[in-house]
Formats: sequence, C-alpha cells, structure tokens
Amino acid sequence: MSAAWRASLQRFLITGPPLVYLLLFFGIPTLIMVLASLRLPGEFGGLAPLWETGPSGTELNLSLESYGRFFSDSLYAWLFFKSFLYALVTAVACLLLAYPLALLIARSPGKRRDLLVLLVILPFWSNFLIRVYAWMIILGPESVLTRTLNALLAGLGIAPVELLFTPFAVLVGLVYVHLPFMVLPLFANLEKHDPALLDAAQDLGAGAWSRFWRVTFPLSLPGVYAGTALVFIPAFGIFAIPDLLGGTQGIMIGNVIKQQFLDTRDWPFGSVLSMVLTVGALALAGLAALFGRRTRV
Repeated sequence: MSAAWRASLQRFLITGPPLVYLLLFFGIPTLIMVLASLRLPGEFGGLAPLWETGPSGTELNLSLESYGRFFSDSLYAWLFFKSFLYALVTAVACLLLAYPLALLIARSPGKRRDLLVLLVILPFWSNFLIRVYAWMIILGPESVLTRTLNALLAGLGIAPVELLFTPFAVLVGLVYVHLPFMVLPLFANLEKHDPALLDAAQDLGAGAWSRFWRVTFPLSLPGVYAGTALVFIPAFGIFAIPDLLGGTQGIMIGNVIKQQFLDTRDWPFGSVLSMVLTVGALALAGLAALFGRRTRV
C-alpha cells in the first residue's frame, strides 16, 4: 500500500463516519422535508398522493401553495421575529451569567475546577421534562416564590402578579436549560489563556478592568461565538419550554411547527416552517463560524 493510499484511507476513516452520519440524519431528512413542503395536504391530513390520475393522465402532484401561504401571512413572520427575540435575550442572559462563572472555573485550582465543572453538567443527569416541571412548581401561583413576591408588592401597593404562563417564565426556563451550553465553551477557551499575558499587561500599567477588556475578552471571543451559537440555535426553535411554561402568551415558532404536524396535520405547511427555521439556523451558525475564524486570524 503506497503512502498516498494510506493517507487517503486515514482521511476517509477520520472524516467518513461524520459525513455519513450527517448525510443519514441531517441531509436525507432535510431532503424529505423539502419534498414534503412541495406536496399538498391530504384529505384527512398528512400528504396527498404524489401522483394524481386525472382526465389528462397521471400528473405529478406538487405545488408552491404552502410557500405562498407562508409569505402572504405576516403572522408567521411575527412569530419568527418573536422567537428570534426570545433566543437573543436568552443568549445575552446566558453570556452575562456564564462568563463570570466560566472565568472563575478556569482560574480555580485543579480539584476545585473539576468539582465546579461537574456541578455545571450535573443538570444533564436528570430528565429535561422533569427540570421544566420543577420550574412550573417554583413559578406556580401557590409557590413560596410567588407568594413572597406578591406579599412584597402588596406592601408597596402594587397589584399581585403571575409568574407562570408568562414570557418571563419562558425566558427563565430557556436560560436555565441552555446556560451550561454557554459555560462549557467559555471555560474550554478561558482555561487555555496564558497567564503571562496578564502579568505582562499588569507590568505595563494596565489595571484589572483594562486587562480584562484588552487581553482576556478578545482572546475569549471564539468561545463567546461558539457558546452563543450553541444557545441561540436550539432556543430559536424550541417548543417544550414555551408550551409548558408560557401557555398562550409564550408561543414560539417551534410550537406552531409542532401544531402543524400533530394537531392540524398540515404536513406541507409544517415542512415549510421547518425549512425556513433550518435555513435561519444554518445562516446563524455560518455567521458564528465566520466571526470565530476572523477572531482567530
């Protein structure tokens, strides 16, 4: 076996399995969604037959009707914009909360660092829905938090408020669930920083605040972009948290997609919404990768 053949085989063994995985579990399902978006809804839901026999013979039953419905109704554009705002606020809140924590973990001694990382990933050991249901109890009308807050508001002469089934509850759930996805990329980046750079900046007269903004933060931008993408993209299309914590006030585009597939059974229109969401998520991921490469350069 020649050296060139061995090198080609090694590259295939490294890159082949991920490519096959993406093709099977992303490429082919995406192609199915594209084809489904061009179909017509069936008489009892689902998809109408692909081939239809008429007076002029057998015809291919494809249509852009679902795309026309999407672009003609501003409601769906508003839902995408609303979901974008929810995801953006979630990403910013996670960044503000995760950065100090990741910096603390990165600068902690070895044993304490391992313990702190374990505490960050500990929520992954429990079921996602159980954690969301726990927040339903915490934010419920009879919870200690709600009663205490309303008692304080009553003392100030302010009417009581509800925490559950509000946009606030949706944001709390989104930040709670996605916070570890911001902490871990930031920690992975911050722990690689050379402390000698901060010492050199201090020797040159830079204060703590100046050292952070001129040294630490610019070097951590790849981690910021990676964490923002890992938080923003899943938060953009999520449906379980708005459904359980937001009620009718927290509806996002993910809830509408679920409704199209499971309730109204309009699979072509659900596929259109899914394709628009996928294109938007890929565009945002591409922007995050582009900014990350520019930062490294």
